[in-house]
Amino acid sequence: MLGRNFSLLDRILIQTDAALRTLRGHAVADRASPAEGHSEAKLTNNQRKHVAGLMRVNHTGEVCAQALYQGQALTAKLTEVREEMEKAAEEETDHLVWCEKRLSELESSTSILNPLWYGLSFGIGYVAGKISDEVSLGFIVATEERVVTHLKDHLNRLPEEDRKSRLILQQMLHDEEIHGETAKEAGATEFPKFIKDAMSYLAQFMTKTTYWI
Repeated sequence: MLGRNFSLLDRILIQTDAALRTLRGHAVADRASPAEGHSEAKLTNNQRKHVAGLMRVNHTGEVCAQALYQGQALTAKLTEVREEMEKAAEEETDHLVWCEKRLSELESSTSILNPLWYGLSFGIGYVAGKISDEVSLGFIVATEERVVTHLKDHLNRLPEEDRKSRLILQQMLHDEEIHGETAKEAGATEFPKFIKDAMSYLAQFMTKTTYWI
């Protein structure tokens, strides 16, 4: 859909469809999962539950990313910025599908709180886009900084033998770093420390609750 001019109503309908696909598990990945073709590790019950908790957090993180980008794309003022938002959302869809598939393999489920997090993130993205494209891009940079940090933490906390989950998180980490750098190059506003700290506190709350539910 990149490069096409849509009316506001068209974009609203597109975002509604994206929300339903994200929350109902109907999203489709463009890329195959990095874990595809690799054998399942022999994990203990406690290890399996732990990995499922981590992957549930990462899945919810991708739900939030989808919502943030969709909200920003709806209100972005410059066409090239809107298209960058839409492109990033499409790439994040791969992560969403990979995490959901991994949760299924671990015989676990996604978070029941996802609709809440989606709505909150969409609202933040929408408001940021209304303020300015620079602020909107700034939210991407600040968000990706936090995502990169927690992905590195999760990679350290994974059981060494769980190669499938590790490969997924490694690819996600690579992609997220690129998204952050792209936003910086596009003219993102540098957020002050107190805003970044507030984002970190919210992310910690989301992480702690989503790990279990």
